Amino acid sequence: MGFRLSKIATRTGDDGSTGLGDGSRTGKDSRRIDAIGSVDELNSAIGLLQVEALPDGVRTALTDIQHDLFDLGGELCIPGLENLPETRLTRLDGLLEKYNADLPRLQEFVLPGGSRQAALAHVARTVCRRAERAIVALGRDEAVRPVCRQYVNRLSDLLFVLARVLNREAGVADVMWQKGRPR
Repeated sequence: MGFRLSKIATRTGDDGSTGLGDGSRTGKDSRRIDAIGSVDELNSAIGLLQVEALPDGVRTALTDIQHDLFDLGGELCIPGLENLPETRLTRLDGLLEKYNADLPRLQEFVLPGGSRQAALAHVARTVCRRAERAIVALGRDEAVRPVCRQYVNRLSDLLFVLARVLNREAGVADVMWQKGRPR
């Protein structure tokens, strides 16, 4: 593979448009660019989580997920491209099952927080939900394979579970919502 980017500042976007991977141009405020940007932001949020001390299995899973998100972004960048294999959903399902298996059953809602790592996983989870909404919105106007939407839906669930795992690993309790809490 040769060099992909030889010049970063091209000035071609000064008019409010941007290039897609197929050479076409679209507005920087288009639904497609919103979805691509949200997936990129999600990848960055996971990258921020990755600088923390994490269990090796979680770190490996998150690294794989970051590569998947880059593949997803590529698929969104080139209309008609199939870049995210459906087998990635099976991997997320396996991770969900593995990490959720020995967590205590929830009796209440969990508030974002606890350990720093868990709080960052919750931030990534909320960015993931935004990316999901952007992909769903794009899919109303243009063809988007179901696997793209399904991947981010499952990933947000996994990030929630990982936040709980990270709290447990840090010896910190999940922060539970308290109905009727005196204020």
